[in-house]
Amino acid sequence: MENENVSKNFIEREIEKDLEEGVYNEVVTRFPPEPNGYLHIGHAKSILLNYGLAKKYNGTFHMRFDDTNPTKEKTEFVDSIKEDIMWLGADWGDHLYFASNYFDQMYEAAVKLIKDGKAYVSDLNADEIREYRGTLESPGKKDPYSDRSVEENLKLFEEMKDGVYEDGSKVLRAKIDMSSPNINMRDPIIYRVAHLTHHNTGDKWCIYPMYDFAHPIEDAIEGVTHSICTLEFEDHRPLYDWVVREVGFERPPRQIEFAKMYLTNVVTGKRYIKKLVEDGIVDGWDDPRLVSIAALRRRGYTPESIEKFVELCGVSKSNSSVDYAMLEYCIREDLKMKAPRVMAVLDPVKLVIDNYPSDDVEMLEAPNNMENPELGSRQIPFGKELYINRDDFMIDPPKKYFRLYPGNEVRLMNAYFVTCTSYETDENGEVSVIHCTYDPASKGGNSPDGRKVKGTIHWVCAKECFKATVRLYENLVDEEKGVKDENGNVNVNPNSLTVLKDCYIEPSVKDAKIYDRFQFVRQGFFVVDSKDSSEGAPVFNRIVSLKSSFKLPK
Repeated sequence: MENENVSKNFIEREIEKDLEEGVYNEVVTRFPPEPNGYLHIGHAKSILLNYGLAKKYNGTFHMRFDDTNPTKEKTEFVDSIKEDIMWLGADWGDHLYFASNYFDQMYEAAVKLIKDGKAYVSDLNADEIREYRGTLESPGKKDPYSDRSVEENLKLFEEMKDGVYEDGSKVLRAKIDMSSPNINMRDPIIYRVAHLTHHNTGDKWCIYPMYDFAHPIEDAIEGVTHSICTLEFEDHRPLYDWVVREVGFERPPRQIEFAKMYLTNVVTGKRYIKKLVEDGIVDGWDDPRLVSIAALRRRGYTPESIEKFVELCGVSKSNSSVDYAMLEYCIREDLKMKAPRVMAVLDPVKLVIDNYPSDDVEMLEAPNNMENPELGSRQIPFGKELYINRDDFMIDPPKKYFRLYPGNEVRLMNAYFVTCTSYETDENGEVSVIHCTYDPASKGGNSPDGRKVKGTIHWVCAKECFKATVRLYENLVDEEKGVKDENGNVNVNPNSLTVLKDCYIEPSVKDAKIYDRFQFVRQGFFVVDSKDSSEGAPVFNRIVSLKSSFKLPK
């Protein structure tokens, strides 16, 4: 039993203790986002943790929108969040809920607190409430309206509901303890007046519950057993417990906190991303340089890679930062056996085989993934004129340069040996054409006489390839300067996006569909962009380069 516990995180141990002691007969978890923006990689940890716990203990996973604040909530965000969670594989089945569907029950819960003498209507404005609340070093002062009678509070609260009062003129406060060392317990606001149209309930309500009051009620109504949340809610737990206890739920949920997942040198704050979008620095919340879940999906990350990343990060009670390189490690590991390998020339220069017998094209066989024979092979066209990468040729190479230069012989991948005989330059002195001869006996990349070549380069057939746009990404943040400057603006890396419009790619991928992933030989892993691609004209995003200095911790 002791060995089993070693592999379990502290939340799993607490859940198993609750089940063994009969506190709960089942496990019900939930993911409760506010629909006021797009989810990011940190949310993925919470989604997969809550879903994974429900799955591990044969329980139920709820998807619930915590839509109690209509100020910034939009249907657009509801739809994007649902898409993200479905993509991650967290299946909520029939358990899709909205907090706003419980507004009637929340109102009745507030009325109960008033009747029990546990809530009152206050006329203090926001600044006065802040002043009366006190600080972490000094206790709060009694609200002068806290002694109103039950009858007066009921009347005022109903009038708040009926739209009699302006925004900010009155609030409903829980009556707990203004001298509590926990500032969250100093008569927190539980309802405010807000004449706003709600995305789900329209204009039915002009008062809305505060998060700390609504959230525990939502959990309790749905029968959630374990409310798994991040560490910043640890100080709010006494209020969470107070609400479900005072409202009178028989089997209240239990809140357990875990550490957030922070990535180094990335932007996750909604305010900063919004400004990047508005300033045109990124092309939307799903720009592949961001770490929103939508952006990672568009970049080409897989659900499996994100799940592996979350697993490697683990679950703890201590905040820490994770190197972005670990996320890149996870997608490389996931794709190296899945992605077919193709040849793409991103910075092309023409190569002509002068002794090739005709202008016809022959077909050669090439494996789709040498590490995974199950992916089979494909036919690739080869002819007299090819494109190779410009950096695979040098006129005057340094020592230990094994690629193509005058007089040197190299292997064309899956094709023939070729020897450079001459080259041409344009008016700017740039190499425009490389001339070679080939050895017909070396078909397949091996010479019958046993001679060896040290260099192998990739290529595409000029006659049967297609031109495509390829986008290369680096970190959006200038890592040397840090995420933000002294004015709070993002330090944007000027090289975060490079667009290459004249890339040549072998024809086998011309009809690739959005989200199809490939390894471009020696270039990295790429995905067909979901926004800018069209039929027969894919745009490729580089997901990640092939190598990194990152080593998985032992």
